[in-house]
Parts: sequence; C-alpha cells; structure tokens
Amino acid sequence: MDKNLVVGAGITGAVIANKIANELDEKVVLIDRRSTVAGNSYDYKDKETGITVHKYGPHIFHTNNKEVWDYLSKFTKWNYFFLKPNAVIEGEKVTLPFNLTTIRELFSPQMADRLEEKLISEYGYGIKVPILKLKEIEDKDLKFLSDYIYEHVFKNYTMKQWGVKPEEIDPSVTARVPIYISHDNRYFQDKYQGIPLNGYTKMIEKMVEHENIELRLGLDYKELKDPGFKRIFYTGAIDEYFEYKYGRLPYRSLRFDVQTLDREYYQKTVVTNYPNNYDFTRITEHKYFLDEKSNKTIISVEYPEEFELGKNERYYPISSPENQALYEKYLKEAEKFQNLYFCGRLGAYKYYNMDLAVEKAFELLSDCL
Repeated sequence: MDKNLVVGAGITGAVIANKIANELDEKVVLIDRRSTVAGNSYDYKDKETGITVHKYGPHIFHTNNKEVWDYLSKFTKWNYFFLKPNAVIEGEKVTLPFNLTTIRELFSPQMADRLEEKLISEYGYGIKVPILKLKEIEDKDLKFLSDYIYEHVFKNYTMKQWGVKPEEIDPSVTARVPIYISHDNRYFQDKYQGIPLNGYTKMIEKMVEHENIELRLGLDYKELKDPGFKRIFYTGAIDEYFEYKYGRLPYRSLRFDVQTLDREYYQKTVVTNYPNNYDFTRITEHKYFLDEKSNKTIISVEYPEEFELGKNERYYPISSPENQALYEKYLKEAEKFQNLYFCGRLGAYKYYNMDLAVEKAFELLSDCL
C-alpha cells in the first residue's frame, strides 16, 4: 500500500503532501476540516474592493533558508515586501521594532545621542537585545530606557496578547520583542522576504494540485471512512487526537473585526500596534500587502482571547514548564504508534514561523521516509 494520509492542508500539510507525491510518487489523501486550504495563512480577494484579505491575521513570509525560498518559489511569484509596522506610544505613531530611530522619535536629540552612544558601546551595532535582558543593566540612562520600553511598549501588549504578566512568559516569547540597536526599520532582517503575488491560498492550491494527491475539504479526521494508511501525518492538535485523555493543552486565540471603509487609506503602514490603548493589539490594513489599488480600504482590528473549543481557532501555544510536561505525555502516547507523525504548530505544540514550518516538514520527511 502506498497511500499516505495528511491531516491538515496548511503549509506543513501541503509541503508533506507535495513532496510525497512528487519525490516518492506515492498516493496521498489530504484532508482538512475547513472548506479551504492554507490553514491560518488563508487569504481571499474581496469581491467589492478587489483587496486581498488575510483572514486570520497578517502573514509575511521571511527566511534565510534558500532551499525553503526556492522550493516555495516553484509555486508562486512574489511581491517583494518588507514589513515596517509602527506603534502608538503616548499618542504618537513611532517606528517598530523599537530601535534607534524610535528613540529619536520619542526623546530630545541630546538624550537620543546619549542613549544611542551607550547602547552601541554596551552591546554593539546591529544587535537585538531582549527587553528583559536590557532591564538587567545598571547604567542610569539605559535603566531609564529599559523601564520606558518595558512600561510603554512591552508590558501592556504582552498582558493583552497572553493574558498574563510578562515575567510569566517563557523567555523564547519575550525574545521575539527586542530592542534593535540599528536604524534598520524593517521588522525582519531575513535575506528573503515577500508575499505570494496571488496570495497564500493560490500558492497552497498549486502545491496540492497533483495527480497523486486526493484533496478532501470539509472533512474531519474522525469522520474519515478510509481503511488503513501506510503513514499518517497529523498537523492538528495532538491533545485532540488523543481525545484529551491527559487534559487540554492551552492556547491563545484571536478575534478579528474586519471592516470595509469608504476611504482610500486608513493608516500610513500595513500594521499599527496599540500596546497601551484599547482592548485590541493591532490594526492591519490589507491593501498594503500586494499594493492593491481601490478607493476603499479593508482593515482588521485584532483582539486576543482565550482559545475555547468550538468557539475560535488555536493560534499560539502557551509556553510553560507545566504545558510542556503535558505535551510530553501526549508525545509518549504517540510513540506507541508506528508510522504516525505529529507535525506543524499544533502537532509539535510550538510556535513556528512559516519558513520554520517548511524546514520542519523537510526534516520530518527526511527522517521518516
């Protein structure tokens, strides 16, 4: 039997299905409980405005891995795109990530000169310093800066996003929001950055268009009537697969208030963050992604919330020793089954950027095939 089952048609599942179909010339059944492919990177073109909307939040592809970039480039051309968001701090829209430019936008020239000189002297230029590490500094000026960033940029955003105090968040999460000692205003510094020219959905659809791939949408794994498979690659939640026998792994979710506005633009950049004001964390203006023209615009206002089964979607695994220990219980359960592989964010219970999801799919196939 050369039939493989891939559960989940997001980027991880699409890569696995495509490579098995192409490189092994084996049959693959690819299923997804949603009626669409692409998982949380799903996007669609709004009929009224012609604007491509990222339904589940902004997705900018970025990587330093040429193999990953070249692989995906077989299925799409790219809109070369650098994310340059801003944040509202004390009522002003300033550069994000917090960097040397931001310092000059917020403080007097004399203070900005002093802070820049001390930061470069202490850490060097072009260095990203996690905010909690910066708070350990004893220098009076840098102590002021670290406290300012912590209070005005990091603390309240983190509490809204994760529903906890910053000190309770795993360091791997806090490291994602550093101060960048540079005048480079790009949020990412990867060599390859872009957005699929016709959208992520079209890219994923091309990946799974293959005579060896049978795509079944709107089908839950539990409803599958097929007999046994040679291998099963499961990109859904590992605790759900085992019917929560050890308890549920917690996640944070998001709610999006999508609005069509009768104006050409709403804001001056694709994403504006609101660390301190309101209950939402950021506003995304979708026409910027592909530089689409319309006399109207579409925005998404993003509200973090607890994941509740049946109500919303799983977005971010909550990293903690307790949650990792619970995940390890499920992983041991999975080891009892031959040719059953858990992968992707939900299967690995880890936050993956899209490029890392592709890399992990490559690694998994290399190890198990």
